[in-house]
Amino acid sequence: MALLACPSCQALVHADLLKSLAAQAAQAERDGNLEQTLMLWNRMLTLLPPGSAQHSRISQMAADMSARVAPAASGPLAAKTAAARPGAKKRAGAFAALGAVGVLLLKFKWALLVLLGKGKLILLGLLQAKTFLSMALALGVYAMAWGWKFAAGLIVSLYLHEMGHVAWLRHYGLAATAPMFIPGVGAFVRLRQPPRSPAEDARIGMAGPMWGALAAVGFLVMGRAMQWPAWNAIAAVGAWINTFNLLPVWQLDGGRAWNALARGQRGWTAALLWGLALLAGDGLFFILAIAGTLRAWSGKAPEKADPGAFWMHAGLAVGLTVVMLAARAAIP
Repeated sequence: MALLACPSCQALVHADLLKSLAAQAAQAERDGNLEQTLMLWNRMLTLLPPGSAQHSRISQMAADMSARVAPAASGPLAAKTAAARPGAKKRAGAFAALGAVGVLLLKFKWALLVLLGKGKLILLGLLQAKTFLSMALALGVYAMAWGWKFAAGLIVSLYLHEMGHVAWLRHYGLAATAPMFIPGVGAFVRLRQPPRSPAEDARIGMAGPMWGALAAVGFLVMGRAMQWPAWNAIAAVGAWINTFNLLPVWQLDGGRAWNALARGQRGWTAALLWGLALLAGDGLFFILAIAGTLRAWSGKAPEKADPGAFWMHAGLAVGLTVVMLAARAAIP
């Protein structure tokens, strides 16, 4: 590991670069660009010795800035929810998640434009040798089992899921590797800097299923339009995989989202999952509901509610259920 400070005089090795980054961060903050400011501070942390006074000060500043960036990342639905009166939130709770999938489908064109706007980031991942080679290996394994067309669609779904994480890691200025594929398991990105709060971690976690859900919707729309059953099958499998990632356990994306949910939010989410399980009639949803119930009444939960994480998880659960059922119905 490269030294960050001189062992004898304790002078910072990257002092000039740190000064430049500090000036850029100050200018970005004056311009109101909070995301750029956070990214620059996180970059500075990689150049400062852990445990130093400078590292502690910048780390605290980054944590405070992350708290300011996180609510903005939740979107207008979360902002309206946070502004609503408590009684209104309870009365609307049973129907708001259903509205979320409507927004997802009605704004599919907008979502596609967002993904196209991230084209540079998506292509950047493909230019990484480890990503490309592991992707090619996984494609070969899946093609032997199910044919190259289905295998290619599955790889695209997995890749977009992981790039959703990468996009939001960059949103918070956190460093991470490009996606790596493991045949038969899926894909993953390795964090080089951990999230600083449950709210930040929840949004990074939900970004994967969010991009994965949009990929599934895209395959479903193309399957319906072009009458190609294999695309509907890709949509169904993609929706299933992203639903599996909503499990509130371990380091799965759902577990990261649940870490930010207060006790009451966990109860409402568990109830929603039971409703979806009865609607879908799929064993995975019953596993989700059981795990959610156990998580709702056991372990520690934050005292402060996180509306953004709650509505993101609920909207994704409902949206993925609808996509999965629609895709399965379209398969002969």
